[in-house]
Amino acid sequence: MQDRSIKILVLFLFPLLLYLVSLPFMPLMEPDEGRYSAIPSAMNATGDYVTPRLKAAVYFEKPPLSYWATAISFRIFGENEFSSRLFAALCAWGCILLVYRMGVFFHDARTGLYAAAVLTTFLYHVAIGRINILDMPLAFMVCLAIWSGFRCLTATEEKKGWLYLLYLFSALAFLAKGLIGIAFPFGVLVIWLLASGRLREVFGLFSPVGVLIFSAVSLPWLILVQRENPDFFRFFFIQEHLLRYATRMHDRYQPFYFYLPIILAGTLPWCAFLPQAIRGLRKGEKLFSSTEKRFLLTWFGLIFLFFSISSSKLIPYITPVFLPLALGFGHLFRRYEERTVDGGAGAIVPLRYRLTGILQAVLFMAVLVTPVFLREHRVAWGNWWPWIAAPFFMQLLISFLPDRIRRKTGRGWFTTIYLLFALFLMSLTLPVAQYLAPYKSAYPLSQAIRNHLPADAMLYQYGMSLYGVDFYTGKRSPIVDDIGEVRYGSERLPTAERERYFLTSESFFRLVQATDGIYCATQNDEKLERLKKEVPALRVLWHNEVYSLVELKRSGEKGS
Repeated sequence: MQDRSIKILVLFLFPLLLYLVSLPFMPLMEPDEGRYSAIPSAMNATGDYVTPRLKAAVYFEKPPLSYWATAISFRIFGENEFSSRLFAALCAWGCILLVYRMGVFFHDARTGLYAAAVLTTFLYHVAIGRINILDMPLAFMVCLAIWSGFRCLTATEEKKGWLYLLYLFSALAFLAKGLIGIAFPFGVLVIWLLASGRLREVFGLFSPVGVLIFSAVSLPWLILVQRENPDFFRFFFIQEHLLRYATRMHDRYQPFYFYLPIILAGTLPWCAFLPQAIRGLRKGEKLFSSTEKRFLLTWFGLIFLFFSISSSKLIPYITPVFLPLALGFGHLFRRYEERTVDGGAGAIVPLRYRLTGILQAVLFMAVLVTPVFLREHRVAWGNWWPWIAAPFFMQLLISFLPDRIRRKTGRGWFTTIYLLFALFLMSLTLPVAQYLAPYKSAYPLSQAIRNHLPADAMLYQYGMSLYGVDFYTGKRSPIVDDIGEVRYGSERLPTAERERYFLTSESFFRLVQATDGIYCATQNDEKLERLKKEVPALRVLWHNEVYSLVELKRSGEKGS
């Protein structure tokens, strides 16, 4: 893996294909991508880049770094799926380049390339790195801050430069998602120093110049947003940090072990090949120095425990732990391949060590055909198999081809897995989009709105709130009942505006009785049934398996 072409392939070509080229092929998913596209769109429309707004209501749950970056992307590339996801994808790519540099520092360029290849094709990293949410930008800034602090503490020259970068990236991490951007970098570094018996060096992390850098980056927004919104500090720091972490206010309680299966699945396909790689090592062989091992374990352990203890758990929270995992995996596979080459061609690995690799391929193939057998959201085989033929074939090859190539040539095992799984992930984009779009995206409904509603018509969302509807149509749609996370902001709107755009069922049905011809979108469940019961003169304009677009009339024949 020392050839220059391999370096270009691993660090640039495949990340480009996986993390940028594929971005436009899937519509924005609800609710996160719709939300995090609508906010920067509103910033560009209003010119207010200080106070984030969602459906014109103040939205203080998260800081604005990703909103600003996406707003810039919208200005350059227009408002579309590519520009919406661009910042998150670039941060995912940045993580790949960072783990390469980590591998070079601890070992050499070859380990760096192995680690970069592993992270590029981690199932978790690909899934989180291609959607517009805040966790990948946070992870990138946090990891840059941790690495800068580590380099400061281990460098003999340019220590101050690394220290100032620690504060800079911590400030950007804070602007990405809040106080956690400060807690993780400094927490990891302090615990690592204590575990290394370097207590006195803890105080060396404090830098007046660093504090000035951090303040210059983060304080202007805090001051401006607090000046415009006097309740901001209470809501942002108390409710969205302290209470969110310590209580079950958002009903996101999961057991302590919640992240263990996430990490196991997220490190596919590589975790499935660990038994084979570990078997190829010499007994007692030392893979990592004590400094590297202690640092990576501290990095992984603190973040993992922090979120495992939290009362609020979501899958993307754990994103920063995959960089140290990728470095560990990458070096392990590099050493295994060296043993394979030393052993020559023809060696047969016992089936029991290859079994997990085969089983993960079978698992992926089974998941690909699962939609054909589901009760809900089932797809017909005749419509589905053309979409999954390519990824299915890639997994079939992964089940046997890497070992066959290794036996014939004595090398190429890792590279074959990497290439096949990268191709698998690329070929997976279209079937995933095809399957998820009807019920996880506002795009099909938005297209129906364009096709079936007059250009100047107002659309109400009954019992739901798809932020992507506003983004795709460019219109603000009133919502009925499902106010949810914008309740805080909606309560601070002028009364007339709040009553017009945030309605209860009672006020909505009074409006229907007073207005002839109201257009409404809703879900195909009890909400649609209630609409039919309350408004007999209901006409269905469009529907798919999840959503319906209807016209509500005061009188006349009942629609179909």
